[in-house]
Amino acid sequence: MIRDISGRSQTAAFSASPGQSSPSIRNPSRGLVLIVLSIVVGTVGWSGTVLTLPVAMIFPLLWAKSPSRLVAAAVSGGYFLAASRGLPQGVATFYAADLWPGLLLWMMASTCFVTVHALLWTWHPGKGRAVRYLAAAVLMGLPPLGIAGWAQPTTAAGVLFPGWGWWGLVATAASIAMITSRYWPAAAIVLVGFWLWSAATWTEPSLPDKWKGVDLELGQSLGRDGSLDYHRGLIARVRETAGDGPRVIALPESALGFWTPTVARLWQEALRGSDITVIAGAAVIDAAGYDNVMVAISADEARILYRERMPIPVSMWQPWRVWTGQRGGARAHLFANPVVELDGTRIAPLICYEQLILWPALQSMLHSPDIIVATGNGWWTAGTSIVAIQRASTVAWAKLFNRPLVTAFNT
Repeated sequence: MIRDISGRSQTAAFSASPGQSSPSIRNPSRGLVLIVLSIVVGTVGWSGTVLTLPVAMIFPLLWAKSPSRLVAAAVSGGYFLAASRGLPQGVATFYAADLWPGLLLWMMASTCFVTVHALLWTWHPGKGRAVRYLAAAVLMGLPPLGIAGWAQPTTAAGVLFPGWGWWGLVATAASIAMITSRYWPAAAIVLVGFWLWSAATWTEPSLPDKWKGVDLELGQSLGRDGSLDYHRGLIARVRETAGDGPRVIALPESALGFWTPTVARLWQEALRGSDITVIAGAAVIDAAGYDNVMVAISADEARILYRERMPIPVSMWQPWRVWTGQRGGARAHLFANPVVELDGTRIAPLICYEQLILWPALQSMLHSPDIIVATGNGWWTAGTSIVAIQRASTVAWAKLFNRPLVTAFNT
């Protein structure tokens, strides 16, 4: 071993320099352990149980502890793929195809998440690492990258800091910054304390007075059967539910199928003589494409209440059709109508895919809604945890901002 004039071995000096060597070379098993842990974190954190969401907060720590950019990419990929594991099966069911199209879409969707986190990873510890992770979280939380920004650890804010509102979001961001720093043990102890306290005192979000959501189990037939018998069956279900006292009844996404003047008149006539208002999902079609909407129907009026800001990419939202001069696909209204009003009540509407990403919920909360109404049509997710994750996410946002929550899903 060659020694320098100070008596230190050149090997030791070389190893001490972060610009020259990596612990992953000296301890290759460390990277493997981090990758395995990231898969466990993604699986448990996004199991569909709201109280396990804080487990996702471990991902920033695993990312920060990665000994190389390659390991950071693998950790990010393991976490994201585990969190979104229901996608391949769901897509295969949606397209009535085999598993391979779903697997391909699953891998493509993860590319954005992995690339951002890998590029922003840094060897150097300190404030720079925390800033870089927060930058990655912002990039994956807002459009355009946020369109595929699933599995955001920030969603855990509603479990860790229920009722704190925007301060809870700030506290979560500060906690993530601490988790990625050398002070992560102290941050972890504090977060576990908040988590245990929240779990011990946990209550579900309240239901608004005179409101109720109706879950259906009509599978793929929901909204595809435009017969008179189908609508009469839904109307009977609404009247049965309203018999318990609710005045506003929410039905799942796509419950009414195509929204036409005939459907509007049918429902208005059926509600004549009552004070019931129905909020239901439907599709408004024109020559260029369609809008996925919520409509509000009462004996006095029938109108479009909300146009979905972010339909499911690929299966519904297909922007390349416009770019190539084709027609069809759902329109994305991105930042439009974050809050809508019904009889003086300000509503934050979230349809299906909007419940899985960050910015629609936060944009709505900027406008101080009175309640959250979340609907979905999850027949294609049978056998997966996707609908459960949607529910958990909406519950977390409702708890964070202390808003009553109405949900209506079809499975």
